[in-house]
Amino acid sequence: MKFFIDTANIEQIKEAQALGVLDGVTTNPSLMAKEGIKGQDNILNHYKNICEIVDGDVSAEVMSLDFEGMVKEGEVLAALHPQITVKVPITIEGIKAIKYFSSKNIKTNCTLVFSPGQALLAAKAGATYVSPFVGRLDDVSSDGVELVYKIAELYKTYGYKTQVLAASIRHTQHIIQCTDAGADVITAPLSAIIGLVKHPLTTNGLAQFIKDYENSQK
Repeated sequence: MKFFIDTANIEQIKEAQALGVLDGVTTNPSLMAKEGIKGQDNILNHYKNICEIVDGDVSAEVMSLDFEGMVKEGEVLAALHPQITVKVPITIEGIKAIKYFSSKNIKTNCTLVFSPGQALLAAKAGATYVSPFVGRLDDVSSDGVELVYKIAELYKTYGYKTQVLAASIRHTQHIIQCTDAGADVITAPLSAIIGLVKHPLTTNGLAQFIKDYENSQK
């Protein structure tokens, strides 16, 4: 299981990297805007800065909706750094672009996936990752984790090498559920990743150990 952090915040990325368990980063225009990063040059430089912090793949999203625009943007992004993975939406034009990038050995992350059929097309086109959006499905009373399970089983059955990257993770329990469902990767906020460390019995046990040690020193 790979752990990616879903953010554009440099300090959070550094904190996650310092844990020693970070495998990559995903981000998007909304997360960039949240950090006040505006203008194409600033966005591109921010991607490069992220790549200098982490060791693994960094997803960078294209904004064009047509094949030619996706290819043009994707090639610019891929040229920034070897760790860049071009994030492409699951549309007709997106599938064409993923197939093109695959033929050029450019890594891709097929995003905004909400059905097994979409995931099947992404895998056939050669996507490196496919990103089912768990939390957004939960928001509309669907089962996001169940989708992760279905895609993982689909890929296992037919031998696709595309990795299932569970996205739109909202909380720590989502991470555990997605591991059970067979996700290859989760991308989550720092708070959800850190939440894996926390348990009341650990906190209480540590407090008791410290208390007993202090008493033994008197």
